[in-house]
Amino acid sequence: MLSRVADSLYWMSRYMERTDSILRILIMNHQSSQDNPEEFSWRPMLKIFSDLEEEAITAMEKNGRQVLHYMVIDRENPSSVFNMVVHSRENARAVQDNITKELWQSLNEFYHCVRDSQLESSLRTEDPITVLDSLIRQCMVFYGVSDSTMFRGEGLCFMNLGKYLERVVQTASILEVKFKDKESEIEMTSDTTYWKYLLMSISGYALYLKRYRSGFEARNVVDQVLFNVDFPHSVLYSLNQVHRHFGRLKSDHNVEGHARIDNLIGKIRSKVQYSDVASVSRTGMHNYLTEINGDINDIGSALNQYYFAYS
Repeated sequence: MLSRVADSLYWMSRYMERTDSILRILIMNHQSSQDNPEEFSWRPMLKIFSDLEEEAITAMEKNGRQVLHYMVIDRENPSSVFNMVVHSRENARAVQDNITKELWQSLNEFYHCVRDSQLESSLRTEDPITVLDSLIRQCMVFYGVSDSTMFRGEGLCFMNLGKYLERVVQTASILEVKFKDKESEIEMTSDTTYWKYLLMSISGYALYLKRYRSGFEARNVVDQVLFNVDFPHSVLYSLNQVHRHFGRLKSDHNVEGHARIDNLIGKIRSKVQYSDVASVSRTGMHNYLTEINGDINDIGSALNQYYFAYS
């Protein structure tokens, strides 16, 4: 497969995963804001998911509707849902011969949805949860169509690499919203409402209730989100999928590159696999998540070097 094709498929999928994650985090924060509107602040999320100056964050942090507009449809915000979908579609258009017609159509429909002027009006006047849920369903259609129509070859492997590497980053970011303050550690965090909304936003609420009977505790939520191998949004599950799909790319054409990246994937996978909540607590959640993101960036850089023909 040509490196430019692999690159476009990888980033098409990665941008869509980022879109899905941002929408879910917006839902989680909006729900939290409704329980305590006087004290709730959008600052932690804006610090992580935007490049806004401190003054702009201060002006916006208490205005949920303004934050939703900025994060969903603001064309000047490089991290907005609008721009993520545009970037994903641009990558798909560059490789239309390598994706199915159905996949292109699903992504094109999403593109026209976020460009529709009615979306701005809906975010301003309607229930935000309903609007955000409708956009998440567009992501689900993309995932379903790609899984059911794409040929099981190198192209789908690169798509899944982008998807699951980005999922690790975004899952870490969901936790980081709560642990942005380095002083906020697992044993000191007891906001049960927040944890409930967090799990609901990543479809992990039902699984949590089945696995844990002691109510909402920060350490149990962290255990599920980081280490549960059966939870599709956990860090360890995602890393296992990265290992699986990258293994299928092994060939005689790029022995050095494959060995180098396989080693990087193995190191971060082992680090997470042999960690637990107690060891994370000793390291500090903020430091642990920072290390994970650093390792994922190293894998992304190695993919650029060995597979996408970047220097």
